[in-house]
Amino acid sequence: MSIQLKQLGFELLDDTRKQQIEKIKSVVIEHVHYSTDKKFPFAEIISKALHKEYSQLSKLFSETEGVTIEHYVIIQKIEKAKELLAYNEMNLNEISFKLGYSSVAHLSTQFKKVTGFTPSQFKAQGIHLRKSISDL
Repeated sequence: MSIQLKQLGFELLDDTRKQQIEKIKSVVIEHVHYSTDKKFPFAEIISKALHKEYSQLSKLFSETEGVTIEHYVIIQKIEKAKELLAYNEMNLNEISFKLGYSSVAHLSTQFKKVTGFTPSQFKAQGIHLRKSISDL
């Protein structure tokens, strides 16, 4: 049956879905880690990059990855915050601004939810448990 499905193009469809997921991840990573525009209208950016409705892409991403695009963005932002904290060149206010947070409190709340530590605890204890981008 698997061979018959492949012959009917289902593998190609799966490959297309995987490509779309990887493109979404790539767009998010590019904007969180490298963009200077920190307004992050991700729905618009992702829709334009993939030439599809955001709702379709969001559903595909959630079904495939088990997390929403929004949660993936948060995870990427927290990984970038960890990196910036480890470099010890910016204070928390600067980091929150750089990552597009409305306040230090908002960044701190999300940081603790994702890592289990406040940014200050992370920095003070030298906890540099960063994940590779490819593992996120």
